[in-house]
Amino acid sequence: MKDIRNVAIIAHVDHGKTTLVDEMLKQSGVFRENQAVVERVMDSNDLERERGITILAKNTAVVYGDTKINIVDTPGHADFGGEVERILKMVNGVILLVDAAEGPMPQTRFVLQRALELKHRVIVVVNKIDRPDARITEVVDEILELLIDLDATEEQLDSPMLFCSSRLGIASYSPEQEGTDLKPLFETILGYIPAPERDTASPLQMLVSSVDYNEYVGRIAIGRIERGVIKQNQEIAVCDYHGEKPVKKAKAVTIYEFDGLNKTPVTESSAGSIIALSGIGDITIGDTICDPLNVEPLPFVKISAPTMEMTFAVNDSPFAGREGKFVTTRNIRDRLFKETLKDVSLRVAEVPNSDSFNVAGRGEMHLSILIETMRREGYEFQVSPPRVLFKELDGVLCEPIERVVIDVPENSVGAVIEKMGSRRGDLLEMVPVGNRMKLQFLVPSRGLFGYRNEFLTDTRGEGIMGSVFEKYEPFRGELSRRNTGSLVAFETGEAVTYGLYGAQERGVLFIGPGTPVYGGMVVGVTQKSEDISVNVCKKKQLTNMRASGSDDALRLVTPKVMSLEQCLEFMADDELLEVTPQNLRLRKSILDHGLRMRALKTGKV
Repeated sequence: MKDIRNVAIIAHVDHGKTTLVDEMLKQSGVFRENQAVVERVMDSNDLERERGITILAKNTAVVYGDTKINIVDTPGHADFGGEVERILKMVNGVILLVDAAEGPMPQTRFVLQRALELKHRVIVVVNKIDRPDARITEVVDEILELLIDLDATEEQLDSPMLFCSSRLGIASYSPEQEGTDLKPLFETILGYIPAPERDTASPLQMLVSSVDYNEYVGRIAIGRIERGVIKQNQEIAVCDYHGEKPVKKAKAVTIYEFDGLNKTPVTESSAGSIIALSGIGDITIGDTICDPLNVEPLPFVKISAPTMEMTFAVNDSPFAGREGKFVTTRNIRDRLFKETLKDVSLRVAEVPNSDSFNVAGRGEMHLSILIETMRREGYEFQVSPPRVLFKELDGVLCEPIERVVIDVPENSVGAVIEKMGSRRGDLLEMVPVGNRMKLQFLVPSRGLFGYRNEFLTDTRGEGIMGSVFEKYEPFRGELSRRNTGSLVAFETGEAVTYGLYGAQERGVLFIGPGTPVYGGMVVGVTQKSEDISVNVCKKKQLTNMRASGSDDALRLVTPKVMSLEQCLEFMADDELLEVTPQNLRLRKSILDHGLRMRALKTGKV
């Protein structure tokens, strides 16, 4: 039986976790010498590759000498933090990755705090030391300050520290040394991370920490066997620590162990191993798999509740059904409920007497990933602006508050503090870092809606911003969502140069000539606080005095093309976003101009 180590790689988004796992796989001989390997091999879906973020935790394993190292690559983005908390239950130690230029960020703090609470051993890796703006000594001090701030034990404060470049695949014990490979990292894992306890004589017990989903076998439970041995086709019992579900009998149909990027079927597996198990229909994260004669559920932290909600509905615009493959309520309902099978932090509820569903998640990124995935699969639907979920605690209305860490050039600090103040943000600290400034705020989640675009403008694209959910606090008062108005198309037709030329004097356009539009569709933004109706389909009246060719002299400004996230941030309370496989169209919820004006007067919008 091989020796085992179970480790998780934790870090803030984009600090190099997935690239490091790639190099560990390559250097441990998982790939053949001549095998063509894509970059960031662990990010398996297209969205993860395009955005350069990890959305779902991934399990892999490498063999170094005669030890099998199970590695879990965790998401760094705050919206997928629910994954991180659960994954840490499977491992005995963590590798904390910190960017040598950015230093510890909000998510670094969040994941490290969870690891320290579980008394895990920590290997600190200062990554990207080859960056020209790396400030290794300061970052080492910042990491130690963070450990002290999080009440780390003496042993955790004395954690080994390595200096690494995952892109180059090198690690060393000191910043002065030039590493040649990742051997120092492998050696530190073997020497410092304890092997799991391997009690194979006691009855079977395993906590489900993660769930995968497969069209052919349904739900796949992933977790570490705490004690005992599991064999193929063995009778097992599934129980729940919080006692919300009755004990259920089941069978271990297929057992897999992780081997490189593959799952290898095995006939039995014992304590300490991380396995995947199929054959249990409605298994969920937090369930305990145990011996039917010895039903003992393991304690488990409840999955964090969602903090944000959006309404998904059938598309009812004049262009409905033209571009999507799946357009009916039944299609959308089936797809949303299917998503809840593998994403346990998502909540879907049907809205009574309507063709719509309230979908709640951990943040804007969480929900936008779902929208983009559905869109690529051929779904057509419309979504409302995101809303935060309020809670009543001890009779007081409370709202979610986020910890925001902002790193900006010194000349942008004033603009950032002013904007954060207007969004009910409290400044916690301000620390100079070279010729830049690091600021920390506590801001209501709704105060961050629509801010990222403004932030990039205010900092001329040089600012770095990260946020993580902190806590619920009493409601901080009303906020204006947006201080600009929309340019709204007045009639249905095709946008023409003459009409667009007249409209562009009023603001910035989102569309170019030849774009089909309908009455009530948002075609641009104006700096005025109220909406302006524009006729972008208006043609020049041709007479014998006016030649049609003179239209060529009209110069149009390049339209602003908005991404999905930008559309979600831009939407006003009386607007919707029409999502189809080919287009994203912003529109008013009431399309008819007369009805919209009437609703505005009576205050029913």
